[in-house]
Amino acid sequence: MKKNPSVTDRAGLGVFLVFCLLGAIQVGKYISLVQADMTLTAMVLQALILLLAWAAWRGRMPFLLVGAAAGGYVLNRFLNYGETTHFAQLFLYQGILGAVWAVLGTGWMLWKKEKTERLAWIPLAMMVLIAASVGWIWKTSIDQDRAWDGHAKRTLWAVPARFDTGEISQAGTLEELTYETRAYATDKRPVTKRALVYLPYGYDANKSYNILYLMHGTGDDEEFWLRTHGYNKIMLDRLIDQGEIDPLIVVTPTFYVEDDGKDSSLDILTFSFRDELRNDLMPAVESKYATWAETADDAGFAASRDHRAFAGLSRGAVTTANSVLCGCLDYFSYFGLFSSFRTTEEYLRETIQSGEWKELPIHYLYATTANFDFATPYMLPGYRMLCSAEPRMREGVNTSFDLFPMQYHSIGHWHLSLYNFLQKIF
Repeated sequence: MKKNPSVTDRAGLGVFLVFCLLGAIQVGKYISLVQADMTLTAMVLQALILLLAWAAWRGRMPFLLVGAAAGGYVLNRFLNYGETTHFAQLFLYQGILGAVWAVLGTGWMLWKKEKTERLAWIPLAMMVLIAASVGWIWKTSIDQDRAWDGHAKRTLWAVPARFDTGEISQAGTLEELTYETRAYATDKRPVTKRALVYLPYGYDANKSYNILYLMHGTGDDEEFWLRTHGYNKIMLDRLIDQGEIDPLIVVTPTFYVEDDGKDSSLDILTFSFRDELRNDLMPAVESKYATWAETADDAGFAASRDHRAFAGLSRGAVTTANSVLCGCLDYFSYFGLFSSFRTTEEYLRETIQSGEWKELPIHYLYATTANFDFATPYMLPGYRMLCSAEPRMREGVNTSFDLFPMQYHSIGHWHLSLYNFLQKIF
């Protein structure tokens, strides 16, 4: 670089220093989560961004920051969500800064006919080394887990191939169940809804089966888990066929009720589903199919709660917490929260920590998120609050929290969550 720095040199240095400041603040925010994997992820991402900014400055090549702009945009899509969290928004600010300086800096150099310096090989080589190392760890870990022959585990990169590929001859069946309910969140009008019901291969109406209710997330429907993403059904079939889990019934309903919540917050549906579940869905399902409930009423559901689980992803996890953990603890004793937990300590005190429910055992609560999931920054403290505020929650005994590497708010993450959850219940 020239001994007498130009405007481009000084501006480039300023941009690099701002990148460093934003990066330090963002890493500090992740450190505040007290989660080593998340902090390491943030540090690796910032290392790549800052090395690129360093190369752009030292080589007087502001156009290199187009890479930072693209990275900031992608990371913003994964790590931030307008409705709930902007915890990682500084990645976006770095991307915007990179885009602005790439355009203005390059334009200024062309106008002034300034030349670039020699390519800054050291930071670029370090970037390649870091990216290659991450890629090697990622591929090696996935290959190991795909070939793995074991059970559920906390650090899971992929579902073992023997549970995840190919149809089987002894497959369960999917049925559609139509039932009558009401728009409990609004005007209580009559509504006809639909749920899918998975019956294991060899289903026998004279036996008693454990039952799992499985909820989708925002924008999806009752077909999401087992029909839209049919490999979840394949995995379920194979886990049963190979004796890893007992045959069970799985019901996939929806929290949506026609246009309710469309013009306001959908969160009202995460609370009102409680009444639909208790009054309409469970009686319709468990009067037709062979569960442990001897009668499809309050007494029958309460007596069989040890054979019933509920799990959901994203807003479906919010529904699981608000309507089932806090609204139907007398009917359920196993819970799965995938990629969301926004229930308050006050609501816990008002519901499961009062009256007769405060004495009911919680057999297992399984929570998951991922290191690129925008839900993680509020799910981690929410889960810790739950364990601290609820004496029945004992980490490592009847509750656990898994953070999956190299996953984001997507079905890939929830596929892993379901795999682990199915082996922890009943």
